[in-house]
Parts: sequence; C-alpha cells; structure tokens
Amino acid sequence: MPAIADADHQLHRDASALYDALSDLIRVYQFRDRDRICCHDLSVTQCHALEALSRTDGMTLNDLSARLYLDKSTTSRVVNALQRKGYAVRAIDPDDGRVTRLGLTDAGRTLHGRIRQEIVSQEEELLSDFDTNTRQALAELIRRLADAAAARVDTSGGLCCLKTSGG
Repeated sequence: MPAIADADHQLHRDASALYDALSDLIRVYQFRDRDRICCHDLSVTQCHALEALSRTDGMTLNDLSARLYLDKSTTSRVVNALQRKGYAVRAIDPDDGRVTRLGLTDAGRTLHGRIRQEIVSQEEELLSDFDTNTRQALAELIRRLADAAAARVDTSGGLCCLKTSGG
C-alpha cells in the first residue's frame, strides 16, 4: 500500500505543479492577447469567435456557443458585434432552411489572418531557443492536454459547478 500512497502523493504534486505553471502561462497569454487584439478593435471573446469561425465553412450559434464555452445569448451578442463590424455573417443553411449558419466575411478572414500572423510571429520568437524536437513535443503535449480538458468541460452553459468524483 505505501507505493500507492506515494504514487497518489506524486500525482497530487504533479497536478499542483501543472496548475501553477498553467495559471502563470494563461495569465501571461491573456494579457498578451488582450493587448494585441484590442489594437484591432476587438474583444478577446470576439477574437476567439473569429478564430472558431475561421476553422469551418459555417457553424450554428449552438456550435459556436459550445466551442467558446459561453451561453447562447452571450454568443449571440458576440456575433452581433462581429456583424456590425463587418466581420461575420448569418446565412440560412441551404440544406435546411430552419438552420442559420455563421461565417466570416472576407474582411473577417483578412483580419483573422493578420491577428494570427502577429501572434504566430511572437510564438516564433518564444520558440526560437528550443530545439525542433522540444518544440514539436511541446505543441503535441499542449494539444493533448487541451483535448483532455475540453472533454471534461460542460458546454451547455448552464452549470457553474460540476460534481467531480471527490465532491
């Protein structure tokens, strides 16, 4: 039994260290992104919506809400703001007239490309001191971590607290 207790203790220490490291990284990235994005007259949430919409040929408001982890009314306001700025459009789905699809305008795609290139250039500077294998492993590890975390997030927008096995 002591080996199990040691493994549990190590897992707890590792989880705590991950929490601390991610908290620091997320805080830095949130401020960096906010400062970069606001130069384009967008909120960070609007930019996340632009990013999500750039990855598809069109998605529903419900799909976008789930992707952004926001409730439908908040997402609708974000899309309305993007429409007013000329970056997003709503269109009736050609296969199902009851469905509205969201997409980017040419201006929205251009803006997204410009913002993405600015941020990717910053990432290049950050990664330039790391060797190729480390850079690739880092991207893969973060992708796997993001996917694992996303699989555990409720995207219905209705719950602020989820019960876990410990609660």
